[in-house]
Amino acid sequence: MKNWRYFHAIIAKEFDFPDYYGCNWSAFWDCITDLVDSEGLDIEIIGLDKIYSEFKEDIDIFIKILKRLKHIYNDEYVDVVKIVIHHGNSKVELT
Repeated sequence: MKNWRYFHAIIAKEFDFPDYYGCNWSAFWDCITDLVDSEGLDIEIIGLDKIYSEFKEDIDIFIKILKRLKHIYNDEYVDVVKIVIHHGNSKVELT
């Protein structure tokens, strides 16, 4: 990964965000919360461990936002939003 803007481009593609996605954390929050509904949302992330040392600050923000996502709307969707991060051979589900 060359830079963080490239990561946002991958995010936009994988989540099928609208063309106006602003490639920043505020825009990510706005778009990702639009995907949450009563049918749930499953997010599986692979490969963050490979870029963590170079982009630590941004990855920490990304994970913080995903944790916050599980608890939006007074935890209304906490049981239907599933976020799993693969780290090497292990995986962690965010709570």
